Amino acid sequence: MIRRRSVALFLALAITFVAPGTVAAAAAEPPAHRRGSLQAEIFATDNTSVITDPNDPRLKTRLTRFAVQVKKIIRQNGGVPRGSTLVNGVFWSSSGQYVTYERSRDFDVDGVDELELRHIAELVRKEFDQQSVLTFRHLPRASPAVDAVRVEVPGVDVQRLYEGLVADPVVRDRLGGGSATLDGRLILVAGATDLSLVRSFVTTLGGDWRAAEIEYGAWEFVG
Repeated sequence: MIRRRSVALFLALAITFVAPGTVAAAAAEPPAHRRGSLQAEIFATDNTSVITDPNDPRLKTRLTRFAVQVKKIIRQNGGVPRGSTLVNGVFWSSSGQYVTYERSRDFDVDGVDELELRHIAELVRKEFDQQSVLTFRHLPRASPAVDAVRVEVPGVDVQRLYEGLVADPVVRDRLGGGSATLDGRLILVAGATDLSLVRSFVTTLGGDWRAAEIEYGAWEFVG
């Protein structure tokens, strides 16, 4: 989940020359698989506009060059990029008091500890003029550091997510937004104590909670 100048989800680097074949390879990259030993995720965008029309052409971008740039930042700062997933984001700006659509990417990262992940997210935030960038560290459920959940549910598109956040001020304040994959899988990151709120929200959106995949970890809005 990522914000523009307001709440970002879910990066940084100076814009450099990219070899022609590099961009094409990034565009063809399959969605990342985040089971097993994946350490962390970074949700981010390069968008700085408020978009309220779901048919806005800016929401069709593949964020290909952005993906290349962010992965370079990750590598240069001690991380191992494991791919990224293009998602449709919806985010709530508490400062601007609006909900906006955003095309964004969910980056899978290995080889980083908490401080390194925060540093990478801060670089991304500064480079792409975001108010904050969302990170999620995967942890064993019993870890004392767990303070968040990552919930993924099939069957919810981005327009339903947008309408749900507009209609529910409590949810949008607590979650700050959410994302949907291009094949209609809802992704929500929330505080662990808000799991019942997430369940209620998913049900309201028409999602099947029985099909939900729940992972535990630690989250941070870096910014």
